[in-house]
Amino acid sequence: MEPKQHYSRNRPDEIEAFISDYRRSNGVSPTMQEIADHCGLSKSTVFTHLKHMEQDGRIITQGGKRGYLTRAPLIEVPEGNAVPIIGRIACGSPILAQENIEDYVKLPEKIFGKGEFYLLRAVGESMIDAGIDDGDLVLIRQQSTADPGQIIVALVNDDEEATLKRYYPEPEKRRIRLHPENETMEDIYVDYCTIQGVAVHILKKIHY
Repeated sequence: MEPKQHYSRNRPDEIEAFISDYRRSNGVSPTMQEIADHCGLSKSTVFTHLKHMEQDGRIITQGGKRGYLTRAPLIEVPEGNAVPIIGRIACGSPILAQENIEDYVKLPEKIFGKGEFYLLRAVGESMIDAGIDDGDLVLIRQQSTADPGQIIVALVNDDEEATLKRYYPEPEKRRIRLHPENETMEDIYVDYCTIQGVAVHILKKIHY
């Protein structure tokens, strides 16, 4: 009979480090069996640890044999650009706060160029006339300035809310016009906004 294995305070650290290291080396997360083999635990004990870690916010489970993601960035990967995918942005939190990051992906520099980037998952239909649909991934180059007419990620309402809109400063009126690319929606006027980046590419699924 297999000896009873108790929940250890140190095991979550070991499991989280193994998942992060495995993803850096292989590009995917380990299976539960691979975690169990590495840590010398039974699958049922690993399952218990993973449940506790998910409740503590240390991992995200997405289903499937390899559906375990940690919050550790992959930016240390030497080849390619490791770019965070930003999901629905928590009100009042920084764009790149860990709670907003869904995952990290590597983008080829030859196609997307050099720079500091992140992928923002579009929410809603305010930019559909610019080809940005709900759920699309928009590649954002991090920068604090923009030219008129560029699509930007802007922080408004005392930097509490992030929005993706076309940027039109109106200095003569001491305001900024944020234009939604949707003919059914009206422009947004703000006294100021904080620019978090400029949209440079759209990644979308092909619908059949």
